[in-house]
Amino acid sequence: MAELISSGVELMFVGMGIVFLFLLMLVWTINVMSGLVQRYFPEASEPTLSIPTLSGNTPDKTTIAAIAAAVHQYRSKHKP
Repeated sequence: MAELISSGVELMFVGMGIVFLFLLMLVWTINVMSGLVQRYFPEASEPTLSIPTLSGNTPDKTTIAAIAAAVHQYRSKHKP
């Protein structure tokens, strides 16, 4: 009976070791791929903010200020 338990424990450690090695290889591979992507495909510059409207005209500064004030008031009342 003790031989069966020791075989089970040995199998458990071998399986856990294989999973651990696989996870290490996965993390290493993801880090290498991330480095390659950042090196050969750098991020583009920040796009400029454009507010689309139905009429095609851009809103004036007072409209933008009113929207910003409304958003600020809503966020101050509904804090998470």
